[in-house]
Amino acid sequence: MNANHFPATSSFTVEIHSYAELQQRIHDDLRVQHPEWIEAGGNCPTCESYEQRLAELISLFQSNERKLAPA
Repeated sequence: MNANHFPATSSFTVEIHSYAELQQRIHDDLRVQHPEWIEAGGNCPTCESYEQRLAELISLFQSNERKLAPA
């Protein structure tokens, strides 16, 4: 899917300075792009699943970088 098909968000104009800001931006953008994932109480299990998977992947990449870094 082309990025131009997603609803407009400010993610293209706001700089991300920390991991926490990145997490919040992804969380907000997923909710905007997929309102059907949001349950009646406001919970979004699919969003949480995506966020958890991203955290796992970042941890995996950081671990691999440490292994490859020269001593």
